[in-house]
Amino acid sequence: MIEIRDLHKTYVAGDTEVRALRGVSLDIEEGEFLSIAGPSGSGKTTLLNIVGCIDDADSGNVEISGTSVMSLDKDEQAAFRRDNLGFVFQSFNLIPVLTAFENVAFSLNLMGVDDEETRERTLNILREVGLEGMEDRRPSRLSGGQQQRVAIARALVKDPKIILADEPTANLDSNTGQEVLDLMKEMNERHGSTFVFSTHDGMVMDYAQRLVMLHDGKIQSDERR
Repeated sequence: MIEIRDLHKTYVAGDTEVRALRGVSLDIEEGEFLSIAGPSGSGKTTLLNIVGCIDDADSGNVEISGTSVMSLDKDEQAAFRRDNLGFVFQSFNLIPVLTAFENVAFSLNLMGVDDEETRERTLNILREVGLEGMEDRRPSRLSGGQQQRVAIARALVKDPKIILADEPTANLDSNTGQEVLDLMKEMNERHGSTFVFSTHDGMVMDYAQRLVMLHDGKIQSDERR
């Protein structure tokens, strides 16, 4: 499903060059539950952002379901990201003035889904992630774990091929983090979406069916469980 070939990425800050990725190649299969792990500065978030069409590589290629995303222009990348990818961030990235329902439905609004289908799909996914009865609450009235559940529902409501999760447990306590990981694993099995995490959390690594370790922008190991 995802073919990553010889990715290189260097950031320049003043006179300093940081080589974030140094020739990363990786194949990710449909339905995998995979963690890309490593210490701070290893390149894991950069890799996730390039796969997610948020950042561009200096060289190499990323192909998702037969589409070379690096050959797309910015508008095409944005459309591809909207229609094919779901995102879960450590900071939740919910819109504070919108309710849980509205935050989730917003993804479908952007895709032009009609109001009746949007309502049905949004209510169904909120029920699936355990937030039935909380549809009208704004993020400020939800716990951290509940906010992350809204973020997961927002990612899944589009029925995307791939969910990219950047440090999804970083702002959660260990018990809540485990609940969120249990939920994402259940969603992976139920919906068949491919989950790719970036993390340095040992608990996330333990949950992964496949663990790819990065160090200094290179793949250090690739272990299937």
